[in-house]
Amino acid sequence: MIERVRAVLVTADDTMLVIRRTKPDVPEYWVLPGGGVEENDESREAALHREIHEEIAGKADIARLLHTMESDKERQLFYLARIATWSFEDRTGPEFSAEGRGEYALEEIPLTVEGLDSIALKPEEIAHVLRGAIVAGTLLNTSAL
Repeated sequence: MIERVRAVLVTADDTMLVIRRTKPDVPEYWVLPGGGVEENDESREAALHREIHEEIAGKADIARLLHTMESDKERQLFYLARIATWSFEDRTGPEFSAEGRGEYALEEIPLTVEGLDSIALKPEEIAHVLRGAIVAGTLLNTSAL
């Protein structure tokens, strides 16, 4: 089974970092930073740290596992993390130079229901989970953040 890790990266201003994806003939959508767990990753958290470094040249403090999605072929783990510094210009992930992958743009959105509703965050299940946690007041209600 393929495993992927992604992060809800919360900034010091309590905004969230998302990546806007633009591809030919596909409606624009947004994703959370992250990617596949590789064989040489010591843990899922180590894989997430590697992906955050590759995709946004950032370092995050992982607070907790927020949500898991699983299908027959894939498991995605979504973590809540705090990030202080990043540099999208210094990204190194192989996907950024691959032919035909479209465009990637890092954006910062308010971590509010209105902020989430202003973008097409994929997968939709994590957008639903985030909306619920924001409304319930449980998303940022952790001593780890």
